[in-house]
Amino acid sequence: MRPAADALDRGWADHRPVRTSPQETLPRVGEARIVDRAPRRVAVARTTGDPAAAAATVVPVLYRAVYRLKLRRKAAGADFPVEALRARWPNAHRAPRAEWEGIWALPVPDDVTVLADAELPLAVETWAYGPCAEIVHEGAYAAEGESLRRLQALVDELGYVVAGPHEEEYLTRPGAPRPRTLIRRAVRRR
Repeated sequence: MRPAADALDRGWADHRPVRTSPQETLPRVGEARIVDRAPRRVAVARTTGDPAAAAATVVPVLYRAVYRLKLRRKAAGADFPVEALRARWPNAHRAPRAEWEGIWALPVPDDVTVLADAELPLAVETWAYGPCAEIVHEGAYAAEGESLRRLQALVDELGYVVAGPHEEEYLTRPGAPRPRTLIRRAVRRR
C-alpha cells in the first residue's frame, strides 16, 4: 500500500510528520530562538476537554481529511507534503485540564477553502504568525515547564511580549519514547 493511502487508513498513529522546507533547521533541544513565520493555511478541528481524549477523536479525522485532499491533488499533478500536526491551547494556563480548549491543525495549500468530505466539521483558516519565540522540548508534555521558562526568559531578554496563544508542533508521533515538541508563541516588541 502507498504511504499516503496507508496513513489515510490508520489515521495519525503511524504518520511521520514532514516539514514544508527541508532547508529549515530546528533549534537544538532546549535552545530558544525568535523567528519570523509567514501565515499558514490550516485545516482546523476544535475540542474542549482533556487533550489525550480529544486527540483520539479529532486528530485521525483531521489526518484522513488532509490525506484525502493530498491524494486528490496528487492525482491531478499538484501534490503537497503533509506537515506536522499543530495545536493551540488558548486557555491551558488558566483552566483545569478537563476544560482545555484545543485548536488542532494541519497545514494545507493556500488555495484550499473547504474540506468537504471530513467526518467531523473542520474549518479552514489562515493562522497569522510574524515574529515567534520557539523552543524544542524533548520529553513528556507535562514536563514542559523548564522549556517554557527558557522561552519566556528569551522573550523578556530581547524586549518582546507574548502576543498569541501557546502553540505546539508535534515533531514525533504520540507514544514515541522521547517525544519532541516545538513550542511556539507569537511575540511582538514592547
